[in-house]
Amino acid sequence: MSGDNASKEIRFEGAGVSPGIARGQVHVVRDELDEVVRYRVASSQVTDEISRFETALIQTRMQILEMQQRIAESIGAKDAAIFDAHLLVVEDRTLIDEVLRKLETDLCNVEWIFQEVATRYAETLNKIDDPYLRERALDIQDVTKRVVRNLQGKAPKTFLALTEPHILVAHNLTPSDTASMNRAKVLGIATDLGSRTSHAAILARSLNIPAVVGLHDITAKLETGQHVLLDGNDGCLIVDPTPETLARYVETESRRAKVTAKLKELRETTSTTRDGRHIVLSANIELPEDVDAVAANGAEGIGLYRTEFLYLNRTSLPTEDEQYKIYRRVAERVRPNPLIIRTFDLGGDKLAPGTVDIADELNPFLGWRAIRFCLENVEVFKTQLRAILRASVVGNVKIMFPMISGLDELRRAIAILGECKEELRSAKIDASEKIEVGAMVEIPSAAICASVLAPEVDFFSIGTNDLIQYALAVDRVNEKIAHLYQPTHPAVLRLLKMIADAGHANNIWVGVCGEMAGDIALVPLLLGLGVDELSTAAILVPRVKRAVQSLEIPECRRLVEEAFHLNTAAEILARCLELAEKRYGDLLC
Repeated sequence: MSGDNASKEIRFEGAGVSPGIARGQVHVVRDELDEVVRYRVASSQVTDEISRFETALIQTRMQILEMQQRIAESIGAKDAAIFDAHLLVVEDRTLIDEVLRKLETDLCNVEWIFQEVATRYAETLNKIDDPYLRERALDIQDVTKRVVRNLQGKAPKTFLALTEPHILVAHNLTPSDTASMNRAKVLGIATDLGSRTSHAAILARSLNIPAVVGLHDITAKLETGQHVLLDGNDGCLIVDPTPETLARYVETESRRAKVTAKLKELRETTSTTRDGRHIVLSANIELPEDVDAVAANGAEGIGLYRTEFLYLNRTSLPTEDEQYKIYRRVAERVRPNPLIIRTFDLGGDKLAPGTVDIADELNPFLGWRAIRFCLENVEVFKTQLRAILRASVVGNVKIMFPMISGLDELRRAIAILGECKEELRSAKIDASEKIEVGAMVEIPSAAICASVLAPEVDFFSIGTNDLIQYALAVDRVNEKIAHLYQPTHPAVLRLLKMIADAGHANNIWVGVCGEMAGDIALVPLLLGLGVDELSTAAILVPRVKRAVQSLEIPECRRLVEEAFHLNTAAEILARCLELAEKRYGDLLC
C-alpha cells in the first residue's frame, strides 16, 4: 500500500464532517471490546447484584459529569451538552427497570443482563434510516461500555493518550473517546463508520480537528505509522501522497483560506441575486443550542427546526410546558426572523419503550411515522401543537407538517390545530390565533397533488432528501445503491417544478430544506425553478449566500429549460456545474 512509486498513492473516499487538511502518520485504534461472561446467580444473590448495578450507575454518572465539566471548560457549554444524552441513558427508568426485572427472572449476573438490554436498545436505533437517530445508538453503546467496565471494576480506557501527533484512525469514535483526546496530539480523525450528525463529528468541528467518516474498513487497510493526507473538506484520505499531491493541497489550502475570509464578510449582507431577486436563506437546527450559529452565519431565521431531539433518550414524552419553554426560548432568540417548527417526525418505533403503545414494523421508514403517527396519537400531537401556539406569541413562529401524502391528512392536521386553538382560548391562555401553516412536500403523491394541497396552506417546504429517495426507490444509506441517489434525475426535476408551480399559482411561497439547498452546484437549478427560500445547515449559509449573490434569475431559468431537454442526471449536473463554475468557481475548489 505504501512505496516510492507514485502509482502507489491510494485514495479512499468518505464523508468530510469537519473541515481542514491534516498530514502525518496514522495511529490505528483496533476495537477491543471487554468480554462479558454470563454466569448464574442464586436468588439470594439478586440483592447483591442490584447493589452492584446501582453503584456502577452512580460511578458512570460521576464520570460523565466530570467529562462534561472538562468539555465545558475547554470548549464550551454547548458542546458539553452532548453528554446530556449520556446522562439520560444512565437515568433511564425504562432501561433500568427492565434490567431489574430480568435479574429476578433470569438469575444471572447483572453485567450480562445490562449489556443484553442496552444492546437491544442500540440495535433498534441502528435500524432507523435517519443518520442522526442511528448515531444516537453510539451514545448508548458508549454508556454501556462504561457501565460494564465499572461493574467489572476496571478503570475507564485511555487508549487515545497519544504521545506524539498522529492522525487517529478508528472503527468509530464515541463522544467519550473524542472528549478525552489531547488536541495537540490529534492531527485528524478518520473512521470506518459515522456521519455528520454524530456527536464525535460535532466535537471534532468544535475542536477544529479535520475529520472524515464513512471510510468503510479503513482500519483493516492501514497500519500505525503509515503516512497519509486527510482532507476533511472533500472527505478523502490519501495514503502515501506523492510530492505533486502534497503541493496541490498546499495550494488548495491557501485558496480555501482566502475564500473563507471573504465569506465571513458576507454575514451582514442580503442574499439577493445580481438582478435584484431576494432569496430567503434560513438555517436548519436540531437543538436549541444550535441557534447561536444561525445569526453568526448570516441566516435569516430558522427554516427547519427538527423537534425530534426532544423525544429521544427519554422515559416519558416531553410535557407541554417543557416544549413551550424550549420553543419560546428559540423564538425569542431569532425574532423578528421566522422560526419554522416541524412537528414530530418520528415513528413510534423510534421512541423509548413504554412511552407509547407501539408495534414492530418490517419497514418503519415507509410505515407509521411523522404525521401518520401524530394523527393516531392525537394527545401527543396536541401537546406539541399547544406548546407551539403558546410560544408563537413571542416570535414569528410557523408550523410545518411532515410526510403529508394527501389532502385528507393535511385537513385532519389543520383541524386538530384548530381544536388546540379553541382549547387554549377556553383556558384563557395566550396563543396566536393566526399562525402560518405549511406542508412538507417529500412524498411523490404530495408533489403530484401539490395543486390540491396548496390552497390549504401558507407555504410549501420541499424535503428533497426523502422526496428523492421515495421517487427513485433508493435507500440513501445503502452503499450498494447510493450512486442511484441522484438529485438531478429528470424525474426529480419534474417533481420539483410541479411543486414550485403549484405553490406560486396559489400565491404561497416555496422553500427547500433538504441537502439540495446547501449544494452550491445545484443552487442555480433551484433558483431557476422559482424557489423562494433555501434552508440549510448554518455553516453552509455563507457559501449559499455567495452563490445566490453571483447569479441572475434569467440565466437560472435558461438552465432549467435546458435541463428539461436533457435525459440523464449526469448531463443535468454537468450543466449545473458549468454555470456554477462560471459564476463562483472559487467556491467549488
